[in-house]
Amino acid sequence: MAYYLLILKYTFELSISNPLTCLLYFQLVRMTDLKTKSEKTRNRLLITASRIFAEKGFQETTIAEICEQAETNIASVNYHFRDKETLYLESWRFAFNQELKLYPPEGVLAADATAEQRLAIRIRSIINRVADDKSYSFAIINKEMAQPTRLLSDILEKEINPQRLQMLDLLKECLGHSASDKQIHYCHTSIMGQCFQLLRLKHMQKARHSHNHPNYLSDIQDFADHVVLFSLAGIQAIRSQTLN
Repeated sequence: MAYYLLILKYTFELSISNPLTCLLYFQLVRMTDLKTKSEKTRNRLLITASRIFAEKGFQETTIAEICEQAETNIASVNYHFRDKETLYLESWRFAFNQELKLYPPEGVLAADATAEQRLAIRIRSIINRVADDKSYSFAIINKEMAQPTRLLSDILEKEINPQRLQMLDLLKECLGHSASDKQIHYCHTSIMGQCFQLLRLKHMQKARHSHNHPNYLSDIQDFADHVVLFSLAGIQAIRSQTLN
């Protein structure tokens, strides 16, 4: 309250001493407020769209539904994104980058961390992102694989490929310089397959609605420990073969 009283006092004094400056000040405040409201609307659209696209896929999602749940109108979509296709791309990018911030692939490691330790952190990052019910980028990709639109191909290449290349470099370091490109890519495919299996199990569990099946997803960190242990053991076995 004291802050707003101070602003009112300053504005009153300014209006007396310099009316033109006061007018410009009010215009600046109004523009800033409009910009903030516009950014909030855009953010709500991205958050809502990423969730609905993850649940329904591109074809089954409507702009009207997104607008209703984001508490805005179609004009806002047209203003910020032009069309449904652009909103689809930007909502995936938004979700992907938010998840990377929440579960950073680099984690918190010492400067002298081994390649195996860095790979373990990267694997855990992927699993945590897949497991989090509020992480939508992998779910959108899964829907895209089931109902291809080809809209995501370019953006996936731009956003995911750097992550993929970093993991390939780590795998090469773990496997040793004697490892072939085929072995490196096989290891990468094996690790990602385990992570995507978690996504498939999540969908099966939701669709099943049954308590008669064991829930292997109740402890995600335990699952992550298994994938890390299993993957590093396999990598070590391949490394030993290539060195002999």
